[in-house]
Amino acid sequence: MDALTEALLAGVDAEKIEEISLPDTYLAAHLRIDDLTMFDGIQDRDVRKSLHVDHVPMPVLAPDEVVVAVMASSINYNTVWSATFQPVPTFDFLRRLGREGGHAARHDLPHHVVGSDASGVIVRVGAGVRNWRPGDHVVVSCVQVDDQEPATHADGMLGVGQRIWGYETNFGGLAHYTVVRASQLLAKPAHLTWEESAGILLTAATSYRMLVSDNGARIKQGDIVLIWGATGGLGAFAVQLVKNAGGIPVGVVSSEEKADILRSLGCDVVINRSEIGLGGDDALTPERTIEMGKRLGRAIRAAVGEDPHVVFDFIGQATFGISVFVVRRGGTVVTCGSSTGYQHQFDNRYLWMNLKRIVGSHAANLQEQWELNRLVRLGRLSPVLSKVYPLAEVAEAARLVQLNRHIGKVGVLCLAPEEGLGVTDPEKRAALGVERLNPLRAAGRNAPFEPAKSQERAA
Repeated sequence: MDALTEALLAGVDAEKIEEISLPDTYLAAHLRIDDLTMFDGIQDRDVRKSLHVDHVPMPVLAPDEVVVAVMASSINYNTVWSATFQPVPTFDFLRRLGREGGHAARHDLPHHVVGSDASGVIVRVGAGVRNWRPGDHVVVSCVQVDDQEPATHADGMLGVGQRIWGYETNFGGLAHYTVVRASQLLAKPAHLTWEESAGILLTAATSYRMLVSDNGARIKQGDIVLIWGATGGLGAFAVQLVKNAGGIPVGVVSSEEKADILRSLGCDVVINRSEIGLGGDDALTPERTIEMGKRLGRAIRAAVGEDPHVVFDFIGQATFGISVFVVRRGGTVVTCGSSTGYQHQFDNRYLWMNLKRIVGSHAANLQEQWELNRLVRLGRLSPVLSKVYPLAEVAEAARLVQLNRHIGKVGVLCLAPEEGLGVTDPEKRAALGVERLNPLRAAGRNAPFEPAKSQERAA
């Protein structure tokens, strides 16, 4: 353990942090460029074979950046994409970023430190940083933008220079330290632990932009919102946001176990897709898509009497045609991803003749993230953490997400030696109640971390 880590865990005063030297190297979950072809000809791209946890060099700090000692992080699906080198190797992103020169050249390395969520303590600030100082407790936004690009000042997500940190950049959050821009920082909610706060910002802010923001569906009181994958990280936050807005969430899940979990989140209507014949291995023909849309529509109308105003879709190929069919006349399908495939097929007659809209959405700008983080700080939005792993077991955590064997968010302890640390407002935490803060874990389905049983891995 390096001296700075020891001091932080011992609770050193904020003013003394800068007196302790940064380590030359730090422990990080990373990919290696030498492994790019390791999955050629292999169907199961097991992320446990490509994710390494070892020491990497500490990068030089740019004037607009800070170094954060990462207490906790979480697994997002972009880490699975990175570790499978699909749909494109992320080293391509790093090479392209490096060609910009200057401090950007640091990112083009033979290793890629991944991870797009983090909570922790600032330990260094660059010469151009004004609003943050060592000792501040922060959560990190996944979005890096170019503040010298005009489009960024209308909406940070519209800038050509916008990138997702830890996926399209290096020095990500699944590590003991990370280097991020000051414009990525928000204050950590004081009533949450490190691991709870580290599992919120990416997915919850994405859901916020999709549903609440002027850049998304702009849901309102009484709106019926169909949510695919409603017990996942995106979906579980979507359920809460719809409830907060006075809407009616209709969650779709794949099993009765997940249906019970969804009810514990307060979802008004829960549809088990296996019970109404959705899914399966049959080819997704146009005819079958419409038939499944009719089945789903009947189930929704039986429950709430109307078709949905909005459909929240990140599943992609397997659901998108159904989403376009089932949303009401004049309704909106909002999409932020395609976990089952990017090539979507839908019957355009149901779109144009019924004046429906498709809205593409990606992550969230800093203002949207601030608004989302405010809801968390007010206790209006709860973490959806289900399981926590130590950094040494990050590959197992990523594999769990890769196989869709998780619910909510999977957390990773980095410098934090155990769960439950980082709370600086225990009174508010007690007032809100631990069960409300941890609805998925309070249901008794996911106990705190236990070391994973050893599994055979290919050499």
